[in-house]
Order: sequence, then structure tokens, then C-alpha cells
Amino acid sequence: MYSPPSTLLSINDKSNRARPPVHTQQSKQRQKFLPESSDPIRARKMNDADVSKQIQQMVRFIRQEAEEKANEISVSAEEEFNIEKLQLVEAEKKKIRQEYERKEKQVQIRKKIEYSMQLNASRIKVLQAQDDLVNSMKEDASKELLNVSHHHHSYEHLLKDLIVQGLLRLKEPSVLLRCRKADAHHVGSVLHSAKEEYAENAKVHPPEIIVDDVHLPPAPSHHNAHGPFLPLSFSFFNLDYLSSRMLASRDGKIVFENTLDARLDVVFRKKLPEIRKSLFGQVAA
Repeated sequence: MYSPPSTLLSINDKSNRARPPVHTQQSKQRQKFLPESSDPIRARKMNDADVSKQIQQMVRFIRQEAEEKANEISVSAEEEFNIEKLQLVEAEKKKIRQEYERKEKQVQIRKKIEYSMQLNASRIKVLQAQDDLVNSMKEDASKELLNVSHHHHSYEHLLKDLIVQGLLRLKEPSVLLRCRKADAHHVGSVLHSAKEEYAENAKVHPPEIIVDDVHLPPAPSHHNAHGPFLPLSFSFFNLDYLSSRMLASRDGKIVFENTLDARLDVVFRKKLPEIRKSLFGQVAA
């Protein structure tokens, strides 16, 4: 009986049992290695996808944030624009209102000035009409004085009273009397009685009265009652002498004008408020 092959087989069987086949161990190792070597690739692929996805998300986030920021800036700019535009519009409106208010005030002031000017012009016309009426009354009174000398007795009595009044005002022992040439005869007839009456009233001696050879201008005629000399505007030696006297001291330093037109002017000025009140119902200033 041949036993070595069995022994060899036994040995081989033992060695085979003791050590697995090479190809089985290598395949296991390959199988074990392949999964371990394929995970990083898959992980890398997965990481690239995640990174890309994250990048896209970040891009979308940044874009959204940028759009929101741009929208906020646009809204803020629109609000600021509207506010500034409103302020500019209101400022221009205010300027326009102020300009129209200024023009309206100017118009009102112009109207007030025009009204005041028209009112003053009306008042001046009224006052001028009143003055014309008063002056016409004085002219009428001056015309009436022209008839005084026609009544000789009463006229001589008036001349004497005027001479006495002048002497009482002068109170001089010697005076110079100047009269109209037409009144020289009447003055001579009443001169003595005038001196006596003055002496009695003044309790003095009768004064010396010299009748001046230089006469006063004659009275105006009825046809020229206004004359070249107006009663309302006369100077000392440029008078509308209707009649009567002008007395002066001998040295000429004191002169007393007592003509009829001068007396009329004095009375007229004194009675002017009463005349105006009687004519116009009020006392004029």
C-alpha cells in the first residue's frame, strides 16, 4: 500500500486548512479596500455639490440682501426727494405769497395815499370855497363903506371918533395926522372937538395936531371897488384907504393906522369865527 501521497495530501490539506487560498484573501482584501477607497471620492463629489449649493445659496442671499438694500436706498432716496421737493415747493409758495402780500400792501398804501390826496383836495376845495365866500362878504362890506362919506353929519362924527381913538392909543403931546385930500375939510371941522374930547378922557392938556400936506390915496370908486389895493393883502404904505386917518408921533417912531379899511380888517379878523360859524355851522380853525 502506497501511503505518501496520502500523507502529502494530508499535509497539503492541513496547510490548505491552515491558510486560506490566496485568491480568496486577495479578493477579500480587494473587496475591503475598494469600499474604503471609493468613500472619499463620493464624499468629495458630495462636498463639491454641497459647496456649490452653499455658494448658490450665499449668492442668492447676497443678491437678495443687495436687492433689499437697493430697495431701501431707493425708498429712502424717494422719500428724501419728496421731502426736499415739498420743502422747495413750500418755500417757493411762501415766496409767492410774500410777494403778493407785499404787492397787496403797496396797492393798499397807494389807495390810502390816493384817498388821502383826494380827501385833502376836497377839503382844500371846500376851504377855498369858504374863504371865497368870506372874502366876498368882506368885499361887500368894503363897498358899503364907500357910502359912509355920503352922509356928512354921521361921517364927521365918525372921523372925530377915529381921531380921538388914535390920540388915546398914541398918548403923545404932539402928533402928525394924515388923511385923504377929500376928507381934509371934514377933519378941519372936527379937529378942535376931537382934541377937547381926548384931553377930557385922558386928563391931559389938548395935544398939538398937525395935518400933513401928504395925503392918503383916494378911495376906490364903485366901478373899481376891488381897486389896485386889496383889503386882505396890504402893506403899511400900500393900503386900500377908504377914508379917515393915519396918526404918527412927531418923530415918526410911532405910527397908528386908523383908516376905515384897517378898522374893517380888525373887526373882520375878530369876528371871523362867528362869521364862519354863522355861514358853515362850525368854527373853522
